[in-house]
Amino acid sequence: MNEIDRIERRLKLHDMRVLMSVVQAGSMSKAAERLGTAQPALSRSIAELEHALGVRLLDRSPRGVEPTAYGRALIKRGVAVFDELRQGVKDIEFLADPTAGELRIGTTESMADGPVLAVIDRLSRQYPRISVHLVMGYVEGLCDQLIERKIELVIIRIAKSIFDRQLAVEELFDDPYVVAAGVQNPWTRRVQLAELVKERWVLLPFDSPAGSIMAQAFRASGVEPPRATVFTHSLNLRYKLLATGRFLSSLPRFSLTLPSRPASIKALPLELPGTRRPMGIITLKGRTPSPLAQRFIERLRGVVKPLRDAK
Repeated sequence: MNEIDRIERRLKLHDMRVLMSVVQAGSMSKAAERLGTAQPALSRSIAELEHALGVRLLDRSPRGVEPTAYGRALIKRGVAVFDELRQGVKDIEFLADPTAGELRIGTTESMADGPVLAVIDRLSRQYPRISVHLVMGYVEGLCDQLIERKIELVIIRIAKSIFDRQLAVEELFDDPYVVAAGVQNPWTRRVQLAELVKERWVLLPFDSPAGSIMAQAFRASGVEPPRATVFTHSLNLRYKLLATGRFLSSLPRFSLTLPSRPASIKALPLELPGTRRPMGIITLKGRTPSPLAQRFIERLRGVVKPLRDAK
């Protein structure tokens, strides 16, 4: 009997699904309610799995159930198995009807407002029934969701911390941050960053990845980061405050060079030291992108080509 035959005899997909549901719910009773079945049936499935593998998969206590080390190891692989099956079904659906499909992407608000928006516009014209789910966040959290198979692509500024993980990275273009102002703002001549410290600023929180890069740029210029008037994660709010002509902010340079750039905002002729970082696509190693994801990646490469060539 080969290895596949042994696994097939010992493990059933239904029992694996039950185990994952019980762990996710935190108790047998909640899992039974979610799955619409009786609790004894779930207990029987777990018992059969534990008997087949010869190890305890769950620890039970008055507070509920938690996976053992054996249970966590099995669930980690089970997530991949069910994800591949789900991706296979989506591939078949897309091949049967290429005008439809679903794609989940993790990105930042600035990338979503620029290159990602441009690709969605083009793809939605060619495939009018596609559905794209955008999950906003920062690189670490989005990569966690990628590993957990909750999203299929991450399009973001690349951080060194991700290279020791099971992730595939494709660099698209390098991009620095710029100091942005409304077109009515009096700061138009070439200035030094130190001259702007006492101006009104609207910035990302300094404890965020992008905010910390800006804080480092101020320090590299020999000054402490400004005491901003507004700290916010909202790109829309930053755009609106910049448009008044009374505020300064930091933005990725690409957000002011693409056709979707706000006409009321400009970049000051000012270098921000140490802010250049690569933007790229992050996928999970060993996971074949769906047909829709592959088309999205192809279109994205075309959209950012002018940014790459301008490097």
